[in-house]
Amino acid sequence: MEGEIAILIADDHPIVRQGLRQTIELSADLKVIAEAGDGQEALEKIEALEPSVAVLDIQMPLIDGFGVARAVRDRSIAVQLIFLTAFREADMFNAALDLGVRGYVLKESALTDIVSCVRAVASGQHYASSTLTTHLVNRARRAASLAADTPGVATLTPTERRVLALIAEYKTNKEIASALSVSPRTVEAHRTNICNKLDIHGSHSLMKFALAHKSELN
Repeated sequence: MEGEIAILIADDHPIVRQGLRQTIELSADLKVIAEAGDGQEALEKIEALEPSVAVLDIQMPLIDGFGVARAVRDRSIAVQLIFLTAFREADMFNAALDLGVRGYVLKESALTDIVSCVRAVASGQHYASSTLTTHLVNRARRAASLAADTPGVATLTPTERRVLALIAEYKTNKEIASALSVSPRTVEAHRTNICNKLDIHGSHSLMKFALAHKSELN
């Protein structure tokens, strides 16, 4: 069906996968194209089948959800990630979002939240179970406060912000050039402009700045 959102579900409990599949496929625009019982299988199927969204249990055999998310980020795989978990802690939540995870759903409310979450992350938005929205609000406030304290970030162009975000993902100039469809020399020019605007000296300092301000760049 044209316009369908293709989804992969990864959880080591078949009954959980079955419940999620049945709930998701009640919506005509959502289609579960694959399931996985561990993180290694999930990563292999994400690469092979290219779903729009992958729903991942954090605790899985072989590779956990964080490991899958890290591999997706490092390999620049175009898939939006949702974590399915029982963990409510803010540090776990923030660690997930720092890796590029856009959805964070508690297992206790998964059948209620999952459809809205899939649609939200497929459109590039963040989504969290209602009992965790405070974490999202606090994260946004911290980012706003950090931006206010470092007005130089606001002076960057959209392309420079994108370059800085990719630097924070440990990408090389060649990898950044490929991601932006420009030459490595152009990337180097962007890096120079960023350093000049932010009064940063040296690649190491630029990397430290990019990592410290990563939440502003997503």
